[in-house]
Amino acid sequence: QKVASRTVYENAWIEVQHHDVINPSGGEGIYGQVNFKNLAIGVVPLDADGNTYLVGQHRLPIDEYSWEIPEGGCPMNEDPLSRAKRELLEETGLRAEKWTQISKIHTSNSVCNETGYIFLAEELTEGTAEPEETEDLVVRKVSLEEAFAMVMNDEITDSLSIAGILKTRELRKFV
Repeated sequence: QKVASRTVYENAWIEVQHHDVINPSGGEGIYGQVNFKNLAIGVVPLDADGNTYLVGQHRLPIDEYSWEIPEGGCPMNEDPLSRAKRELLEETGLRAEKWTQISKIHTSNSVCNETGYIFLAEELTEGTAEPEETEDLVVRKVSLEEAFAMVMNDEITDSLSIAGILKTRELRKFV
């Protein structure tokens, strides 16, 4: 139970709150929470041959290179599908004719309120990527099975990517 809350840090993307709480056993405690100001959007592009496209980049918070599905942030007042289409084009140069929302996830609900939406993008056409100036991306085309193996071997550790790849592979079993 929250007793008192205050914002201890805020910027354009996140807000960090400190809560004084009463824990389940009745004792006093504290709790930190990160509130995101955007939704998380992920896209699993899947071509007719069963290939997908991964995006590689260095991620500052973990100080590691990361292979991921195309993803980005979506303002709360924007349609997640519209943002998914923009992210796919921006990061890979791909456009898709067929879109399916395959998942809604909470990325780390013990410490943050971030909600992610994952879309399957099919019937792809290639174009030119348009990355933001803050992005240094490498795009890699792999089979869905190779992406699955990368998840299983901990070569892909991003939560949106894991959820999207696993769900897509499971859904493809029934097509």
